[in-house]
Amino acid sequence: MYFDGINDGEGHRRIQIISMSSERRNRLKPEDSRVFPFDQNDIRKRKSFAGIFLLVAVIILVNLGAGTALCASYKDALDRKVEIREPPGRIIPLAPSLTEILYRLGLGNRVVGVTAHCNYPPEAAAKPKVGSYINLNIEQIVSLAPELVIGTVDGNERRIVELIEKAGISVYLVNPRNVRDAIVTIALLGELCGVEAKAKALAAQLSARVDKVVEMTASRTKPLVFLQINLQPIMTVNSRTIHHDLISLAGGRNMTSREPITYPRISMEEIIHRQPDIILISSMDRGGGFEKAREEWLKWSSIPAVKAGRVHLIESDLIDRPSPRVVEGLEKMARLIHPGINWK
Repeated sequence: MYFDGINDGEGHRRIQIISMSSERRNRLKPEDSRVFPFDQNDIRKRKSFAGIFLLVAVIILVNLGAGTALCASYKDALDRKVEIREPPGRIIPLAPSLTEILYRLGLGNRVVGVTAHCNYPPEAAAKPKVGSYINLNIEQIVSLAPELVIGTVDGNERRIVELIEKAGISVYLVNPRNVRDAIVTIALLGELCGVEAKAKALAAQLSARVDKVVEMTASRTKPLVFLQINLQPIMTVNSRTIHHDLISLAGGRNMTSREPITYPRISMEEIIHRQPDIILISSMDRGGGFEKAREEWLKWSSIPAVKAGRVHLIESDLIDRPSPRVVEGLEKMARLIHPGINWK
C-alpha cells in the first residue's frame, strides 16, 4: 500500500493544513452558512479525512523512528551512493551466487527471501521466493520488508531496482566479472552486513587457493580448451566471462575467447576444425543429459580431445556462479586440464 503526499518540487513530501482565521469567521453572517453546508455527508467526509490524516501521520512517525537507526553510506558497482542500515537484519539476495555468499558468511538467518534458482545451500530453497533471476516479483519483495536487497548489474534491470528503492528499500548492486572479483565481492558484502572480519578471512583463504592453482600450472603447456555450456544448441563462452577467467587461471586456453558474442553458438564443423585438446561439458540442463552429451562427443574421433579421452563433465553451478564455490570449480577444472600435476 502506498501513500503519496504533496510534492514540494524538491522531492520532499509534506502535508498542508489550511485553516480559516478567527477574524474571518467572526465576519461571517448567518446567511453565509450556505457557503459551508453542514449535513450528514459532510460529517462523513470530515471523519474520513480525519482518519486518512491520522494514518498518514502514523506512517510519518514510524518512518521518523526508523530513521534513527544507524546507517552508513556505500558506493555500489554503478557508483551509486546507497544508505544501508548497520547491520541489516533482513536481506534479500537477487542471485544464487549472492545467496551462497550470505550463507557462507553465516548470514542465512538474515535472509528473508531468495530467487527461484537459489538452490544452495539446500536450506536456502526453503526461503520465500521472490521470482526468478530476471523476472522478480516486486510486491513479494516489498511484503517481506527487507532492510537490504542485493542485486547484480548484469542480472537485475535498473527499472526493477528503482521500483524497489521507491518502496524505501536500500538496493546495493555488485558486478563480479571474474574469479578475483568474486572474492572481493565476498569481502565487500561482509563489510556491508557487519561480519567484516569473517569475510576478510574467507576472502584470504580463497585467494590463497587461487594463487596455488596459478602457481602450480604456470610452467605447464596450456592446452586448447573447448567449454560447452549448453547441450542444444551447442553454446560456449568468449573472453568476457567468468568461465574464460577460470580456464586461464587453470592453465588452459579458451578456444572461443575471440568470439564477438559473449555466449556464442558454434557448429560441430567449427569445433572439428579448431581441434581442441580438452572438451569440458557444463550445462544448466537438470534433466541428466550430461553423460549422454559426453557419449555423443566420443563419436568424433578426429578431435584431439576425443582421441585422447579428454572429454569431461563439470558441475555448472561451480563455474557459473561468482560465489565462494567458484574456487572449488577452478580447482576441479585445473585437475581436468593438468591431470599430471600432483595436486595433494
